[in-house]
Amino acid sequence: QVQLVESGGGLVQARGSLRLSCAASGSIFNIAAMDWYRQAPGKQRELVAAITSGGDTNYADSVKGRFTISRDYAKNTVYLQMNSLKPEDTAVYYCNAVSVRFGVHYDYWGQGTQVTVSS
Repeated sequence: QVQLVESGGGLVQARGSLRLSCAASGSIFNIAAMDWYRQAPGKQRELVAAITSGGDTNYADSVKGRFTISRDYAKNTVYLQMNSLKPEDTAVYYCNAVSVRFGVHYDYWGQGTQVTVSS
């Protein structure tokens, strides 16, 4: 089992910045990747950014150049630095961890943190 706790959401004006944190605990040694997803009202949950255990990163086109995902292995924490925020970035942001054990993938989710960007 992996437990994820997010923090760092809030209200910010357009063009502002926020940094989200996701602290992992439990069976973290099997984590293959950690991701950030978001879900806006009335929309499907979408992948925002991902980072593998090897440090490879991937971003949604809508956030490339503005968001940066990083991982502190010593603190078992993944971060999402969000710059140049836009009102359309408003959503609940969820941390996700993908754990692989004996070839089986397991998904773990945090509780979500609200990000609201005002125009």
